Amino acid sequence: MIDDENKNLGTMPLEAALRLAEERGLDLIEIAPGATPPVARIISFDKFRYQKEKEAKKQKTGQRVIEFKQIRLSARAALNDLMIKAKKIDEFLEQGYKIEIMLTLKGREKYNRPWASQKLNDFSKLIKGEYKVTSEPKFGGKGITVQIAKK
Repeated sequence: MIDDENKNLGTMPLEAALRLAEERGLDLIEIAPGATPPVARIISFDKFRYQKEKEAKKQKTGQRVIEFKQIRLSARAALNDLMIKAKKIDEFLEQGYKIEIMLTLKGREKYNRPWASQKLNDFSKLIKGEYKVTSEPKFGGKGITVQIAKK
């Protein structure tokens, strides 16, 4: 049993704890039900809920979310266009982003998978920075997608 001033009151029966909480005009909240004996605390429920929300928000801000940048390519794009996109990928890799490269295919191009894979391989040779493939090329939807990240 812990009171509103964070003092340990020791083990006490439920009725006594409820009576003590009622005398102080506060709530009795079970903090650790799995412990033996269970741990309860005398505190205002609103204050307890506020502390929990604040703690959850702090944990959420502490997590680093890795963002994806998506680069879309056309199978018929000119070499200069591909070189510009490769430079952009190098910049994104330096900034620590994961990158999803999407090679869009139209019409009959969707059925010529070896040709499309070769186009993607040719483009990957234009990328100067060191990278690793985090997700193998997948066919689906409007073309091929592959995910890369900095080594």
